[in-house]
Amino acid sequence: MPNGSLEKFVFDENATENDPRLDWETHYQISFGIARGLEYLHRGCNTRIFHFDIKPHNILLDANFVPKISDFGLAKICSRQESLISMLGPRGTVGYIAPEVFSRNFGPVSYKSDVYSYGMMILEIVGGRKNVNVKANNTSEKYFPHWVYNRLELEEEVSLKRVTDDEDRVKVRKMVLVSLWCIQNDPSSRPEMSKVIEMLEGSIDSLQVPPKSFLSSSSSSSPPAEFSITFL
Repeated sequence: MPNGSLEKFVFDENATENDPRLDWETHYQISFGIARGLEYLHRGCNTRIFHFDIKPHNILLDANFVPKISDFGLAKICSRQESLISMLGPRGTVGYIAPEVFSRNFGPVSYKSDVYSYGMMILEIVGGRKNVNVKANNTSEKYFPHWVYNRLELEEEVSLKRVTDDEDRVKVRKMVLVSLWCIQNDPSSRPEMSKVIEMLEGSIDSLQVPPKSFLSSSSSSSPPAEFSITFL
């Protein structure tokens, strides 16, 4: 694919003069395109395909930055009538694997596991960083979903690079809220990809802040230094 993988356009540390970070409209359209691709895999084929390794590296971009899901090496295929599958062990990439893939205490493994991976990936697009940063000095900076959720919960300003107008702020808020719904610990609380598409296409006013069921109870503090968007 002409533009390679999404990975080189997501993280600030990978940005170069030749491969800069993309604008928010492009990131939004990429997020929407991936959602449509996953919806097709889950419901649009003659069989259901569960990818189990959704991450920036496995999203390829064509010349117009239209995303294509790649690398089906860990995928599982089942009939359209099946939504739950059995697995002998975890599969996927750390940082994107749904909790039920590690432990059935969180629920059964299903297409909702891809939904979780999608949410974690979109949060990395928003933050321009890995969701987990073990080198961060401040506890609130170590886990980006925790930090951004607390900003929403407290109705505080969330600052991100390159957000220049209200249109960008709305796009980013949608991406954050959709992602936080997608990474709920309980698979049944996550939206299907058809609902994700509906949420991204719909009004920002219809999106609610999800329950805080995916985070620890540790308190937030000052935002990371590299972030400087006000959520409406």
